[in-house]
Amino acid sequence: MVFYENALAVNNASLKVYEGQIVGLFGMNSAGKSTLMYTIAGIILDLKKKEKMKGGQRITILGHIRYGGKEVIDAKPSDRARMGFVLCPERRRIFPESSTLENLKISAYMASDAQAEETLAYVFDLFPALVKLQKKLGGFLSGGEQQMLAIGRSLMTQPKLLLLDEPFLGLSIGIQDVLVEAIEDIRDRRGITVLVSEQYARPLFPIIDYGYIMESGAIVLEGTGKELVQNADVRAAYFGV
Repeated sequence: MVFYENALAVNNASLKVYEGQIVGLFGMNSAGKSTLMYTIAGIILDLKKKEKMKGGQRITILGHIRYGGKEVIDAKPSDRARMGFVLCPERRRIFPESSTLENLKISAYMASDAQAEETLAYVFDLFPALVKLQKKLGGFLSGGEQQMLAIGRSLMTQPKLLLLDEPFLGLSIGIQDVLVEAIEDIRDRRGITVLVSEQYARPLFPIIDYGYIMESGAIVLEGTGKELVQNADVRAAYFGV
């Protein structure tokens, strides 16, 4: 559970993500998806500290996060990153004044030289559009190009659990399709476990191993992609039928 002062942002949300899976977390705006992703990644602890230092809203975190059988709810974001938790945040948040290549290399700080070289080659193979954009400043990339860069940058950090927060936000259907294929490839070729939160859930249903529907901070429904698509409420909310 996560409280912002007296407002309940995440309420008794319980979910499981198994190694090698693509798991979807779906919900409308303000459902609590980003707060939950920040809590898993540990970023919420930094936000809590900053709010306390400036006398802002009090953030309270209750519950458990277990990874590999170990409790990590109190682990620092940096420690979780070393464990393999890597968050690709909503709205990309790339370094706009650095080039595409610089953005990628900056993120290889936890990789060996060999790992960085191999992963960089994989990123360019995954997103060929970035190859010709290596010298272009991140701030001059299109939204789709920035999202490719953001995912590539996350991969350079050598994740074991990749947390993708709203990767489709503001993007065309064509770019969404590119990203769906990339998510599958990341799981299949890299063996990386993926938890992806999205409001635009429709493109993801065919590729997820399991999914959760979130409303008002709580998990209200769960199942395989096929099971969720067969649910009348899910079809009405996400497919308009």
